[in-house]
Amino acid sequence: MLITIPVLLGLIFVVFTLARVIPGDPCRAVLGERATDAVCDDFIRRYGLDQPIPIQFGLYLGQLSRGDLGVSIKHSEPVTQLLIDRLPTTIELTLMALLFAVVVGVPLGLLSAYRRNSPIDVGSMIVANIGVSMPVFVLGLLLQFVFALLLKGTPFALPPSGRLSSGVEVLSLVDVWHLENVSGPLRGFLDFVSRLYIPTALITGQWGPLGDALRHLLLPMVALGTIPLAIIARITRSSLLEVLGLDYVRTARAKGLRERTVVLRHATRNALLPVVTIVGLQLGGLLSGAVLTETTFNLTGVGRTVYEAITGRDYVVIQGFTLIVAFIYVFVNLIVDLSYGFLDPRVRQR
Repeated sequence: MLITIPVLLGLIFVVFTLARVIPGDPCRAVLGERATDAVCDDFIRRYGLDQPIPIQFGLYLGQLSRGDLGVSIKHSEPVTQLLIDRLPTTIELTLMALLFAVVVGVPLGLLSAYRRNSPIDVGSMIVANIGVSMPVFVLGLLLQFVFALLLKGTPFALPPSGRLSSGVEVLSLVDVWHLENVSGPLRGFLDFVSRLYIPTALITGQWGPLGDALRHLLLPMVALGTIPLAIIARITRSSLLEVLGLDYVRTARAKGLRERTVVLRHATRNALLPVVTIVGLQLGGLLSGAVLTETTFNLTGVGRTVYEAITGRDYVVIQGFTLIVAFIYVFVNLIVDLSYGFLDPRVRQR
């Protein structure tokens, strides 16, 4: 846990420095034709961009110590508010995509290992290789073409973009629970959770909006989760094959235990250690790399926002969003490390 502090500080410094040394003028990127020399000089002084990078970095750390992520240069809006508005979209998409990858990928890998070299094994690994090699934007466009165009008007048709249909709304927790007088950090937290449409609809019993939100999320979930699914399936297969060849598995079989018991209770638990590691890494990768999926399916989340901030030289947004994503990534990997002790008692004894 202590190591995470220098990791996050180092990451902030690298991103802070790179954002300022890459070519491009934030003033002209934001103001366009209105960016005269006089206006840009005032712009640079106002945002402190005329100071040396070490001084700018020190001032930024002072802001962070007060819990202030700064104000977006392009949107003139606090980065915290942008996070409340846009991070829930990416979190919801990422968790659903990872759930899809794990629920399908782990059983597929276990079945492939158990039926090694069978048609099921060969077929699932072919599908996994196709899934790994197909770019997200290609798969996304194919899914949109099939389910939104070819199957239009059928029960299998799915929305090609957006989070909700026109006229459908998920009421916020503040409105449902009549908490209009709440303010401060608690109000920000409630607004953040309310933008997670699926959990909010579940908590408040909004079944119609819940079904609509799920239908809109199916295609981007599959598009984003296919590559992690293929990786998880292949890692699960190779890990279980290695475990099935160990002495204690042969001993369990020699004792007369049923094959299902040997595989599921004795082999699978130890085989899941590398799988858990991959799942943690994939969650961080999905969270920070959803820009193509969000762009293809017209979802305004972290990936799309950071892309717009990079092209618009909005340093403050880049730094704030990178810090939050990095913190989540580090936290998830910490949980993965702690889970080893639960899966393998030998880890707890060291």
